[in-house]
Amino acid sequence: MTYVETQDMDALVSKHAPLVKRIAYHLGNRLPDSVQIDDLVQAGMLGLLEAVRGYDASQGASFETYAGIRIRGSMLDEVRRSDWTPRSVHKKARMVAEAIRAIENETGRDARAAEVASHLDLEVDEYHQILRDSISCRVFSIEELTQAGASVLDEGGQVEKAPIEGLTQVGFKAALADAIAGLPERERLVISLYYDEELNLREIGDVISVSESRVCQINSQAMLRLRARMGDWLEDRELRSKS
Repeated sequence: MTYVETQDMDALVSKHAPLVKRIAYHLGNRLPDSVQIDDLVQAGMLGLLEAVRGYDASQGASFETYAGIRIRGSMLDEVRRSDWTPRSVHKKARMVAEAIRAIENETGRDARAAEVASHLDLEVDEYHQILRDSISCRVFSIEELTQAGASVLDEGGQVEKAPIEGLTQVGFKAALADAIAGLPERERLVISLYYDEELNLREIGDVISVSESRVCQINSQAMLRLRARMGDWLEDRELRSKS
């Protein structure tokens, strides 16, 4: 007997509707102003319905935990579908990630901004503009990177995975944690204040005594550095999705 068969669907949706709004406002605070809360709520309600239909209590996760994952994933999917960022911005962001990866593989240490700019034959100011564009025009966050890793946050309500796939997901999560821990100190601090303490960019700037624009650059560079360091995992995921 499924969860839906033992509970009233309408009652479940009504009971957890506040969860959708809470997640929408929490996520909305991290997204560009162009993203409307109402659109996130609408997408989140679809995710909640999917959770009600797909939840399997035997998998171990509570319904609220499972629903939260589905709701957040549905909202991020909607933001990606609505992404009007010019392709050139995405292309430049990928170029930066690839440059960071190449420099760090060669030197064995954190790539510096001047080195990345030189590698791309850019002025440092041009490089900083790419960072601003890449963080302000689209979602590229810890949540998105984690979801890209074979949906490692999807803890319940699935058909049982093959052992190798489960190990892959656990390995990705551990590798991401290691990559975050290995960020330069200031980038790691910004990530912690932004995602753990949930401060906004202005508040983070006050804490570390820099401008809001500079915090945006640091955050963007940290995300691109993580993407570079998780490149093998992401490439493997893309290959598996095509096979």
